[in-house]
Amino acid sequence: MDTNEIIDAFTALSQVTRLEAFRLLVRHEPEGLPAGELARLLEVPHNTMSAHLGVLSRSGLITSKRQGRSIIYRASLARMNDVVAFMVNDCCAGHPELCLPLQQPQAAKASCKMEAEK
Repeated sequence: MDTNEIIDAFTALSQVTRLEAFRLLVRHEPEGLPAGELARLLEVPHNTMSAHLGVLSRSGLITSKRQGRSIIYRASLARMNDVVAFMVNDCCAGHPELCLPLQQPQAAKASCKMEAEK
């Protein structure tokens, strides 16, 4: 990822509702949530939620897929991992292995799935 992509991701997450929506989508991986359910859970008007989802989508942090009459939104765990990896790349004086648990996308994905199943 280049610096502008990182800035776009952080800009998207720098607003409370968008940050909460993203975290909610991470918790609901891999199924995702419809836009209306996100709006209801976060107590946000549908049109406002739609605008927030657009910002998150343009940053690459979420994806969407039409399912019948609904659009299901999902967190892009790969993009989230890219952002984290960018931040820890220069970790600890050039020893990114010290941040290794943050750089294990499969382990993180499995952990998210186990949490969702509880």
